[in-house]
Amino acid sequence: MKQDTVATQSNREQLIKLIERSTRDLHQRVDMQQHVLLSILGQIKDGCPVDLCALVDCPHRRRLRQVLAETIEVLEETKKAFKSKRLEGLRKRLLYVLMETA
Repeated sequence: MKQDTVATQSNREQLIKLIERSTRDLHQRVDMQQHVLLSILGQIKDGCPVDLCALVDCPHRRRLRQVLAETIEVLEETKKAFKSKRLEGLRKRLLYVLMETA
């Protein structure tokens, strides 16, 4: 009986943590949506341009990052075959852009 109580208490604590994390995530998403809507309406006071793709889960941005990572991987795999400084420079620039937009 005591073991059942311990297991139930553990499950309860895990459930509470899950609910807290889920609630936090929901709050962040609501805040993000508010920011997006205010940006669209031009009501943000700072006047800085807002990259809406960065604020939402943009499929185009995700695909672009995926292709960029694949390109970097191919350049890395073939660098010994070509030994090109230009290709090495391109690979490094692409890697920098990928890290910069993470």
